[in-house]
Amino acid sequence: MEQQNSSSNVSGTFTAKVWTAVGITALTLIILLLSWKAIQVFLFILAGTILAVYFHGFAGLIARKTKLTKKWSLAVSILSSVLFLFGIFWLVGARITNEAIEFADKVPQLLEDAKRYLESNQNIKSAYEQLASSQTLQKASPLVGSFFNSTLGLFGDLYVVLFIGVFFTAAPELYKKGIVKLLPAKARAEGAHIIDVTAENLRAWLKGMLFSMLVVFVLTSIGLVALGIDLWLILALIAGLLSFIPNFGPIIAILPAALVALSQSPITAVWVILLYCLVQVVESNFITPLVQQELINTPPALIIIAQIFIGIWLGGWGVVLATPILVIVMVLVNELYVKRQDKYLS
Repeated sequence: MEQQNSSSNVSGTFTAKVWTAVGITALTLIILLLSWKAIQVFLFILAGTILAVYFHGFAGLIARKTKLTKKWSLAVSILSSVLFLFGIFWLVGARITNEAIEFADKVPQLLEDAKRYLESNQNIKSAYEQLASSQTLQKASPLVGSFFNSTLGLFGDLYVVLFIGVFFTAAPELYKKGIVKLLPAKARAEGAHIIDVTAENLRAWLKGMLFSMLVVFVLTSIGLVALGIDLWLILALIAGLLSFIPNFGPIIAILPAALVALSQSPITAVWVILLYCLVQVVESNFITPLVQQELINTPPALIIIAQIFIGIWLGGWGVVLATPILVIVMVLVNELYVKRQDKYLS
């Protein structure tokens, strides 16, 4: 009788363990599936966090210069940023809008001119046919399309990011404490420290990126004006904004500029391409090392690897946010692994 009861208990315990394992596995798979389906939400949260980091960094600068309180500095930071954007559009918005409309109207003719030029040049035509026959263009199209055909649309995504950023800016400690409380009691102090270090690294990266974008915009504007290129303002603005995406952004920015220049003459198009290459060389070899030396050092090879991997995985938004994702991963690896190994070895 005792042996039967013992066997029954063992069988019941084994069955309970099996169902527990099945339940944990099923719950893990459900969480992974939901995370995969809602991955864009995490990208929105990251983009909103970067925006909040900008507002807080600007507020810190205002507080140091004016001695305002933190609350008033944040208000001035958000309000002045919004007013600055409205001011820019008020001063040059009409011109940018007109140039953008004119550029959009010219695109079909520009493409037709480029097609005729390609067909008239046998070397370029053969190179284009080889590129088109490969699967490069087919692979790139879904990546670009996913950026503009996301869940809410491009402007809907920007709207959501803006509001997430404002809410994070208004009460960052609330969200920080919420994340920390989800951690085990023994890990909360380290978790809070890692969040602070991550925010500081993102702030340094964003500061350098904004400076680099400004340099690219100014240098491109000067070069296009010197070459007498039509629509120089909208083209320089595109170049400055796309420089937010390392490596691939400048390549994308060349295309509209080359099309506009090609409508004037092939030689002008060549000069424009050389100008963009020169700006990229200056930005990559002089501006970026200077910024990295003063602010944050992110290995260029890792940035390219992260862009390719995350771009394939998450689409266009993944390419845009690959660098801040890399910064976060580097902080986590350094704090959770490298420092512990150094401490163990010492």
